[in-house]
Amino acid sequence: MDSISISAASGMRARMESLEMLANNLANAETGGYKADREFYSIYTGEEATIDPQTGVVSTLPVIESQWTDHSQGNLRNTSSPLDFAIDGAGFFSVQTPVGTRYTRNGSFRVSPGGAVTALDGNPVLAKAGGPITLQPNLPVELSPDGSLTQGGQLVGQFALASFDTGALGKAGLNYFAPLEGATPKPATGTVLQGTIEQSNVGTAESAVRLVAIMRQFEMLQKAMNLGNEMNRRAIEEVARVAA
Repeated sequence: MDSISISAASGMRARMESLEMLANNLANAETGGYKADREFYSIYTGEEATIDPQTGVVSTLPVIESQWTDHSQGNLRNTSSPLDFAIDGAGFFSVQTPVGTRYTRNGSFRVSPGGAVTALDGNPVLAKAGGPITLQPNLPVELSPDGSLTQGGQLVGQFALASFDTGALGKAGLNYFAPLEGATPKPATGTVLQGTIEQSNVGTAESAVRLVAIMRQFEMLQKAMNLGNEMNRRAIEEVARVAA
């Protein structure tokens, strides 16, 4: 394969990964507490790469070296629902899942028939003292900024809030995060708000513009690959004609 086709194919692959990432961001633009993924581009130099004798340049190929999660806070939207909560500042709610404790910024909670506060998927939200938070469905819930919940003037539980160093969490599906190996939770510094939801930090307009731009880049690279293939075809035909 010629250098034009190789470079075009590498660029197309990198932009396919970008398209998948942007499409996922846009699909979750209305998901509470969702954190956008972003890409970090790099240049790859193969072990077999040689120096161009005319220009002295070593052939390189574009790749997406890694994806990273943007943990910047989304806008806080008032919902007036007593079971909607948001963290203003650093911190995550802790949720007990079948695969262990997971962390989320989506504080749209529910109360199970047994009175346990749960995430939207039914997994119990953890209390600071351990175990689920249990409420009496017929009593109003009041919240303190530190995440303490009271009913009828009595403390019924406090959210188990945690924060992590940058890069210490990985996405675990269903809008959850899981700590990477060796990462340990730290006390959260944010305050908890009631009747409020943190919106996704995906910029829909920006993402849509980038999506269109990357699609156009993909089309141009596709044309470049077709051009390289056409040049190769003609070269082969000319060699065959001379040989005849």
